[in-house]
Amino acid sequence: MNELKRQTRSALMQLFARGGLHPRSDLGQNFLIDLNLIDYIVEQAELDERDVVLEVGAGTGGLTTALAGRAAAVVSAEIDPRVHAFASRVVASLENVTLLNCDALKTKNRLAPEVLDAVEARLAAGPGRRLKLVANLPYCIATPVISNLVASDLPWALMLVTIQWELAERIRANPLSEHYGALSVWLQSQCQVKVLRKLRPMVFWPRPQVDSAIVRIVPDLARCQEIGDRTFFHDFVRRAFQQRRKFLRGVVAGMYRQLTKADVDELLRPFGLKDGVRAEELDVCTIVRLAGAVQQATANV
Repeated sequence: MNELKRQTRSALMQLFARGGLHPRSDLGQNFLIDLNLIDYIVEQAELDERDVVLEVGAGTGGLTTALAGRAAAVVSAEIDPRVHAFASRVVASLENVTLLNCDALKTKNRLAPEVLDAVEARLAAGPGRRLKLVANLPYCIATPVISNLVASDLPWALMLVTIQWELAERIRANPLSEHYGALSVWLQSQCQVKVLRKLRPMVFWPRPQVDSAIVRIVPDLARCQEIGDRTFFHDFVRRAFQQRRKFLRGVVAGMYRQLTKADVDELLRPFGLKDGVRAEELDVCTIVRLAGAVQQATANV
């Protein structure tokens, strides 16, 4: 079992070779093989006896065991039954680990019920427990996992995730930049985002074709309180940025048919916004306030 716990490139290659297996690119299987980075991730997560860790993409259990040594409990999901079997042997003796063989997502807009149930059970097992997402996220599901956790009512306190560099740029993007969009606004409206490190492909096996990043995301309660209705706000942002290149005046009028363009002009005027403004030009604070104004206006029609 030692070779399973030491997730070096040679150990993983030998492990897969013995099983006649190959990493699956369709599942985003790029295993983190730099042991110093695994230690760094665990340190940056600042885990203690209050923390329940959600790990999405357990792989063969290298990070899982490191997290289990610091946290109250770890709930880890691995969709691939082949590597789940490897990880199961690694964590078999760890009573504070729940290892699930499932997709972490039920749909792109919802976390899987079995994952939520396991997390909630571990949170309920002790007083004052909080949730942290700490994971080398498969590229193909990173966006919905992060977005859905923010949208949930779970008491999450931190996300420390390894993601594709381009996604990191989207999360922290500013108005008028090429990466600024609905995800940027959704996360920045409720969270503080910091890119801790840029990772080159050679720290993974197999090597991905792109750079990655370790990103820290923490909830910002003051920002959250500015949003009156998160469900309405989420829908407003998503739909507004679907037509990010079009004038916002026409986009909003098309989104809410009960509003005329004259009504939309009245909504935009207090913000000092001109007729030709586009969603991609507005900062997060303005979008939050505008969404609230639109919601109030539609409710009064």
